[in-house]
Amino acid sequence: MKLKQLQESAGAIFDESGVVLGFDNEAQVREAIENGVAISDRSHWGMLKITGEDRLRYLHNQSTNDFEKLQPGQGCDTVFVTSTARTLDLATAYVTEDAVLVVVSPNRREQLLAWLDRFIFPFDKVELTDVSADLTVFSLIGEQSSTLLSEMTTDAVSLAKVGEHQLVNIADIPVRIALGSGLANSGYTLIIESDRASVVWSKILELGAIPFGDRLWENLRIQQGRPVPDHELTEDYNPLEAGLWGTISFEKGCYIGQETIARLNTYNGVKQKLWGIKLNQPAVTNTPITLDGRKVGVLTSYGNTPLGYFGLGYIRTKAGGEGLMVTVGEAEGELVAVPFIRHDQ
Repeated sequence: MKLKQLQESAGAIFDESGVVLGFDNEAQVREAIENGVAISDRSHWGMLKITGEDRLRYLHNQSTNDFEKLQPGQGCDTVFVTSTARTLDLATAYVTEDAVLVVVSPNRREQLLAWLDRFIFPFDKVELTDVSADLTVFSLIGEQSSTLLSEMTTDAVSLAKVGEHQLVNIADIPVRIALGSGLANSGYTLIIESDRASVVWSKILELGAIPFGDRLWENLRIQQGRPVPDHELTEDYNPLEAGLWGTISFEKGCYIGQETIARLNTYNGVKQKLWGIKLNQPAVTNTPITLDGRKVGVLTSYGNTPLGYFGLGYIRTKAGGEGLMVTVGEAEGELVAVPFIRHDQ
């Protein structure tokens, strides 16, 4: 509540569920991301906690990345998929000494909690807890994030690889800081006990960070190509099509959806790919994408960004790739590479 009051006093606009939509300062935030620091409150995202001595083996078997090689202080992005490798969510996991903290999309917390609980069997030494109300997540984004971080704490921060994390003290409050902002921008993810998050928020703003909300986060993720549930991550698509190759281990053993993903990789079976689409006018999501009058894909997200009108969409692999000119409703579009995703086939 204290955090919300602070944000309200700073001019925050909230939706009906209390999510911060913005602060009416988009130009200032974009300048801060390029040359300073911006901060986003992601406390509406889900946070699951997995404990028990089988926790790493369990997550190893339930998602696409290799958890058994991770040590405390390390983390990774991973994808939860169905048995036929259709996407449920892109999540970020942080391995601690006695647990794994998993940040999941806001609209997938309850579904994933129920899904994962189905695969805990009587002899598994695993406990799954929803700690979304107990822990708050901030994203610190911008070229000066490391400098601001050094001003916030006297603890030495030594994070070399995205996903690595450590506990530091900020204003005498323990904060878990992880390298990686959740977007393609440089930055950090901060995890704090919710009842003390307002103190950390105030400290960060005192040091010059500019706050922003969910509307701009959505705009940035479209511009950068981060796929999200109900748009790019649905049961119509698999992680390879979504360009999430970096979240998948092809060396580890069996896991849910592994057989399908391995087959797609082995036989170059990716039939459609997610691309950024630079548009010449506004468009509507779910609009068919056509080439010479033939449907070759569908627009999954759309936003008006500094790049102009911009969308994300799946395009049939055989139709072409970067530079391809397509039609999206009344708009013309060009396929462009985006930094969050990659295509290995």
